[in-house]
Amino acid sequence: MSAGWSRPLVAALDLLNRRGPAVAVRLTRYTGKSPHAVHPKHLGDLPWHYWYVEHLKPSDLILDLGCSNGAHALVAARCVRDVVAVDCDRAALGIAADEARRKACGNLRLFALDLTGRLPFRDSSFDAVLFLDVIEHLEPRRQVLREIARVLKPDGRLLISGPNRETSWRRRLRGAGLFAFSDPDHKVEYSEDEFLAELRAGGFAPDGAVMPVVYDTAWAGVIDIVGGLSLPAYRWMSAWKRQAALRRPTESIGFRVVARRCG
Repeated sequence: MSAGWSRPLVAALDLLNRRGPAVAVRLTRYTGKSPHAVHPKHLGDLPWHYWYVEHLKPSDLILDLGCSNGAHALVAARCVRDVVAVDCDRAALGIAADEARRKACGNLRLFALDLTGRLPFRDSSFDAVLFLDVIEHLEPRRQVLREIARVLKPDGRLLISGPNRETSWRRRLRGAGLFAFSDPDHKVEYSEDEFLAELRAGGFAPDGAVMPVVYDTAWAGVIDIVGGLSLPAYRWMSAWKRQAALRRPTESIGFRVVARRCG
């Protein structure tokens, strides 16, 4: 372990990182930033958070697979013809429905669905699928990817993101003998090569370069909590994390890929 990074320090920062998001989502509600408990990243007007928008077309029919509280589905609905958003969490779908009504979003349809089963859509139904920070929560993953390939049109786009397990902070956690996944609910985290191999095994090939997200800092939990208190401060710190990831993409918290069906 590097000098100045004792195991107690690493463990304390890890605990803060794991508690920080939960504290932040409560703070956004308690401080009146949102009627619901949502992470400040959904409130901070951070354009790189909605990276997929530039890959959508006004005529598109979109599937948001694993939409949670609908944050991405609502953004996509402003850009496309129609969005179908599904999740297995009925409570999260309730929040999405409330937000859709509040924003008078009439082109968003929400359904409760087991993401790992056969999708109740016809072959070649969708122009694009949003699959954002979801694949790492699922088993079996390749079966889900094959279902996505089935419901996508031949020229359709899979807009997918997943977690990077090979950042300096993840390695530091492993070196300290600590659990190193960014979320205890994750079934898997990837190196870049492993992520691309997973996509290929599910019937997809990347259409362009792998894109970084934000820097995987040991102080992420502090930044989240600050975001629950002050959105301007959160925007500034998030911009720093974004620029750091662009300079050092191997230190990004995850990968973003535009993928197309193989064959």
